[in-house]
Amino acid sequence: MAEGSGPYGPPRPCPDSVALSPLTATLLAAKQGAGLSFADLGARLGRDPVWVASLLYGQSTASAEEASALAEALGLEVELLEALTQFPVKGGLDPVLPTDPLLYRFYEILQVYGMPLKDVIQEQFGDGIMSAIDFSLKVDRVADPAGDRVQVTLCGKFLPYKKW
Repeated sequence: MAEGSGPYGPPRPCPDSVALSPLTATLLAAKQGAGLSFADLGARLGRDPVWVASLLYGQSTASAEEASALAEALGLEVELLEALTQFPVKGGLDPVLPTDPLLYRFYEILQVYGMPLKDVIQEQFGDGIMSAIDFSLKVDRVADPAGDRVQVTLCGKFLPYKKW
């Protein structure tokens, strides 16, 4: 099976319940038309596949060089991708409560483990938060005889609340 494909063929570009910007729809269609994975694009841009996906979904900012490399990889005019060099409005998931089962599982994880995670992090670090700005995210496939597992690693800088 090719990397990025599942038992039911290539992954769909986006869940039907998520509203896409016209640029994101164009980028995902071009990616699919070119037969490229996020890992392929990440290799061309020198970035992690999750970051590349966030760029295509309008949640990250590309340098001019990254936008140019992406345009070349997808066979698009670089002028179309200049919007990716602008600062995005982040966190535009619509609907707010995800209905896609995979996205909903992350919401469910926070419902079940959110407070325990908060307490354990604050026991170890003090009163503060984990940054989503000074942050990285990695997705790995872990082979398991009972069925492959998804390993998601979040790594964010701890930011203590200050007193004034």
